[in-house]
Amino acid sequence: MKVLVLGGGVVGVTSAYFLAKEGHEVVVIDQHDQVGQEATAVNAGLIAPGHCFAWASPSAPRMLVKSLFGEKTSIRVKLTTDPRFYWWGLQFLRECTPERARINTLAKLKLSEYSQRKLHEIAADEGIHYNEVTKGLLYLYRDEAELELGLMKMELLTAEGVKLNRLDAEALKRVDPAFAHAQVDLAGAIHAPDDGSGNSELFSRELRARCQKLGVEFRFGVTAKKFTESSGRITGLVTDQGTLTADQYVLALGVGSPFLSRSVGQT
Repeated sequence: MKVLVLGGGVVGVTSAYFLAKEGHEVVVIDQHDQVGQEATAVNAGLIAPGHCFAWASPSAPRMLVKSLFGEKTSIRVKLTTDPRFYWWGLQFLRECTPERARINTLAKLKLSEYSQRKLHEIAADEGIHYNEVTKGLLYLYRDEAELELGLMKMELLTAEGVKLNRLDAEALKRVDPAFAHAQVDLAGAIHAPDDGSGNSELFSRELRARCQKLGVEFRFGVTAKKFTESSGRITGLVTDQGTLTADQYVLALGVGSPFLSRSVGQT
């Protein structure tokens, strides 16, 4: 089966890797001249099942409203005239109840744990190093009350077997001596010993080389325009270099991709 993967970020390259290993003919297109750009290149590189809470939560609507008035919040919104944005907004708000947030967080946890296992498997099987750090992550709190709230929030994850340890200021220094000289007063931290970090751009480049040995073709400098369809099925992808066809199409684009906003009605 011929598969066309749209996007050469960490998700696109990893998808191509597994598809090629299953024997499929795979082509990856990207508008840049190298894999691992845009979202893959600028993210923090955290591999964090210990902090995989759903964005849609009971506190999210308040943050969205505050962001409209210029406040810097974790979740921000910018108004638009596109009616699809408001339909998406209603769907998002529907997920902001405590019960839906719990269900979505647990689903995200399973996905995060699966992704972490696959990352480690690929790195071990292919001998890939990506500046990986496997000593865990620290989630810092300046205020004791916020630390208590953080612990309460994380009870949902610990009940599912996620390892999370509370550290006071002195224990924090023992885990990471750098904090012995910190200029900011900290109430403590939550330590997730199974979390980690790495360079996702480097991982993507290294995995691309393995993909090429499996026969994956990478086409750079190709900008996707829109899908063509017939009878409800996608029949091709229009690009700035002509129309590409395949048996299956895999969207592996960042959430801010202009192509996604143009193609919502067709995909």
